[in-house]
Amino acid sequence: MIFGKTKMELKVGVFVFIGLCILATFILSIGGFKTWTSGYDATFLFNFVNGIKCGAPVRFTGVDVGHVKKIKIYYDSTLAKDKVRVACWLKKDVGIPRDSTVWVNTLGLLGEKYIEIIPGENYGDLLFAGQELVGTDPMPMHEITELAKSIAKNIDTTFTKINNKEGTIGKLLFDDKIYRELDAFVVDIRQHPWKLMWRDKE
Repeated sequence: MIFGKTKMELKVGVFVFIGLCILATFILSIGGFKTWTSGYDATFLFNFVNGIKCGAPVRFTGVDVGHVKKIKIYYDSTLAKDKVRVACWLKKDVGIPRDSTVWVNTLGLLGEKYIEIIPGENYGDLLFAGQELVGTDPMPMHEITELAKSIAKNIDTTFTKINNKEGTIGKLLFDDKIYRELDAFVVDIRQHPWKLMWRDKE
């Protein structure tokens, strides 16, 4: 009886262990952990990262190849300013040329932030584990807003000048004299097309 009970407990223990292993695998898969996938760490440096967070995807040529592991602000004594160091995990089979362009991109206008990498051309000089690459800073939202305001102001000023019969376009649209001269020129060319080919003797 004792042997049978021990055998039953052993079976239950094995089933519980297998169940825990399956559960752990499922949790790790959902969490995006790369426990069984080999890769390497690389760091990208920015002045401004526009709200990117740990766990954000890293894309190379538009394909997910890793994720952001750690984000740290540090002081660059050479430039005398604060910068941001973004540590990322990348798949080992992804070779990134050091002349690649790296920046913080957004899915849509207000979507998730992620690291975008557009490959360079020098595949003889690849980014290795532990190396750093300087990224291109995204444009802050307030600068985009100011740029949009500036464009709208310029458009409004242009239309105001046109309505006031100012500038070349305004004169062409509202000055009858210029219109008559252009109309006369077109009529003359239609009647005498040879004038387009005429050259004065030097």
